Amino acid sequence: MILKIFNSVNKPTLEEKSNTIDFLFNHLENFGDPKADIEKAIDFSLREYSSFGGFVLIAKNDTEIIGVVVINQTGMKDYIPENILVYIATHKDHRGKGVGKQLMKKTIKLTEGNIALHVEPDNHARFLYEKIGFTSKYVEMRYKKEK
Repeated sequence: MILKIFNSVNKPTLEEKSNTIDFLFNHLENFGDPKADIEKAIDFSLREYSSFGGFVLIAKNDTEIIGVVVINQTGMKDYIPENILVYIATHKDHRGKGVGKQLMKKTIKLTEGNIALHVEPDNHARFLYEKIGFTSKYVEMRYKKEK
C-alpha cells in the first residue's frame, strides 16, 4: 500500500482530485454526500480558498485508489477539536483488510491536536473508531434553516 498526502503545498493534479472525488462519492455509499460537497471539503483542506487547511490522505494499490481520508482544520482548540475528519472511505473490495485502520493511524500521526468525526449510529466503521480510541462525547443535533 502506497500512501500519498495532498495539502496546500503539495496539491493534486486535476485528474487526481477528480479521481479522489469520484472515489469518495462511490465508496462512501449511503453515508456519502453529493460530489459538490465532497469537492468543497477537499478544496478547504487544500486551501483553495480562505480556510484553515488540512490534508487529503490517499492509499493506493499500484494505480488503484483503495482508501481516502479528508481532514479539515477547524482553527479552534480545546472546546472544539483542532481537526475534523470529514471523510474516510475504503474501496468496497478492500474492506476488512486493515486499510481503514492503517489510514486512521496515519491520520492520527499527521494531525496536530485532537480530531473529531461524525458517524451514523448504524455505520459499522464506528466500531473501528472506538477500537482506535475515539469516544462519543456528544449527540450532534442540527437545525436547518429554510432557504
